Amino acid sequence: MHRVAVTHRRALVGKRFAATSPNGKFEQGARAIDGVKLRKVEVIGKNLFYKFGGHDDGSTDRGSIVHVHFGMSGRFGVFSADTAPEVTPNTRLKLEGHGLVALLSAMTVNLIDHETYAKKCQTLGQDPLREDACAETLWGKFSKTRKSVGAALMDQTMFAGVGNIYRAEILYKAGVHPDESCTDLARGTFDALWHHTVELMQRGFVNGSILTVDPEEALVLGEPWTRRYVYNQTSCGRCGDRVKVWDIANRTVYACETCQPLRKNSGVSGQTQPAKGEAKAFVPFVSHCAPDSTATTLLEPSRLTVAQLKAKLEEKGWPFGLKKTAKKRELVAAALAAFAPEKLDTKEKPSQSCEVEAPHDSPLRPPVGVPFTRSRIATPTTPGTKALEHQMNSARNAALEKIAAGEKGNVEHVAAADDETVSAKAMQYLVRTKKKRSERSPAKRRKVPEKTDPSTPDPVEKKRNPRGVLFQ
Repeated sequence: MHRVAVTHRRALVGKRFAATSPNGKFEQGARAIDGVKLRKVEVIGKNLFYKFGGHDDGSTDRGSIVHVHFGMSGRFGVFSADTAPEVTPNTRLKLEGHGLVALLSAMTVNLIDHETYAKKCQTLGQDPLREDACAETLWGKFSKTRKSVGAALMDQTMFAGVGNIYRAEILYKAGVHPDESCTDLARGTFDALWHHTVELMQRGFVNGSILTVDPEEALVLGEPWTRRYVYNQTSCGRCGDRVKVWDIANRTVYACETCQPLRKNSGVSGQTQPAKGEAKAFVPFVSHCAPDSTATTLLEPSRLTVAQLKAKLEEKGWPFGLKKTAKKRELVAAALAAFAPEKLDTKEKPSQSCEVEAPHDSPLRPPVGVPFTRSRIATPTTPGTKALEHQMNSARNAALEKIAAGEKGNVEHVAAADDETVSAKAMQYLVRTKKKRSERSPAKRRKVPEKTDPSTPDPVEKKRNPRGVLFQ
């Protein structure tokens, strides 16, 4: 959300726009902000507030505020007027002017007054990506709640902005079991939780992707632990034990109970307890929020769709007399057998220990002989994004990185995928081309005649790259 806010502050703030509601679900709000200067964009957790007109100096004219909550698939894209896509049935607000078109589709789009805005802000917790986030205030609330730590991290009245992926990874890095009681957690352990919350969410802000595995440790662990530690994983890359899954408030939680032992009084007694939630069988799935690399999916073919499984097996000559109508479980079993050689070539897991040595050239590597552990805090973290905005990966690069990893450009809204160099049509082209290349079997690929004249353009390259340099 903070990446979206930064992008919109740069492109939209200080300007007046013609506002309309294409699907008619925000007509009154569009009329209220039509031709009114956008003065400010605020974000708290998963909530965006667009302030039109008015003043914050105590005057009676405070203007109008548009409250936006994207939900799981909302989008507020800003385009050049000549590359803007057509509106859709979900487009609730359209802003036009200054050579730009902004299109908004979201779960929540409400026109609110200043009093409603103030009340909403009071219900939201501490946002680690805001400069005014206060760990002391959060601790006062956290230490008194009877919730589990796993539930508290997803409570937007405490940790504003934390989602399910970040919850799993923050708890793993801090070595805290999701079922640990908040009242049993020592202040030092809470401080570690807050540190990793700020650290990982700032990393997402800068990179435009949810990358929770520390870069130096990713080199040690290898696939499939290069992007995340336990979320949608079957085993722990550090100790090799299985990742346990269960539900907390109808959301799946992940934990390695070897690296995250459930202890009484935050580990003071060292006595483990059974998990409160009922464990369930976990099958890795195709995650659009945190996708897997090709190497990872070959290690665990259950992560692939049926179409992808068939394409991979066709590359192996459709082994073992498998029928084209085979069910997914049969395809998975065949893939496991067919790609066994690839499994043998992967990096072996580290020994049964939660301590992993960092590479010698790592800037975060501790002194020689001291193992790299999750509890070691390399540098203090200060909430906010102001100091990081100059490091923020461009919208174009963030979007292309996410596509290369197999996810949508606006997934979890970590990356604002729309700018003048990457229009919606370009994004669709890249996704469509990648899909065709990955699913098309060798037998179906069109044969390309050999070139006889070096100056003759390659017909396939011409078709794949009709616009020239944009996609090189």
